Amino acid sequence: QVQLTESGGGSVQTGGSLRLSCLVDGYTFCLAWFRQTPGKEREGVAIIRTNGQSRNYADSVKDRFTIAQEKSMMYLQMRGLEVEDTAMYYCAASRDWQCSVATIDPDDFTIWGQGTQVTVSS
Repeated sequence: QVQLTESGGGSVQTGGSLRLSCLVDGYTFCLAWFRQTPGKEREGVAIIRTNGQSRNYADSVKDRFTIAQEKSMMYLQMRGLEVEDTAMYYCAASRDWQCSVATIDPDDFTIWGQGTQVTVSS
């Protein structure tokens, strides 16, 4: 069973940067970051295919966030943070070899980390 452990959340001011990390214990085909605020649905942020490094991003974070994977670690480098980026961030993994980066849909993922909080203040 794949296990995921996030770290790196925290509090920053608008325009600041944070890097989230996710330790991936096991083999996967796709990894992704999602975020969720109270009362809202989980939102896909970024996704990466582990064997080819194809990536995709939500429009709201393109040009600000970068997803990367190196061996057993996945990262989300976040720059130019905005108040609207405040959320609990989750890493997720898929062991479906057909997983696609075309969409970032939580229904495509069955393995989840516990989440790490990101708070951006003005």
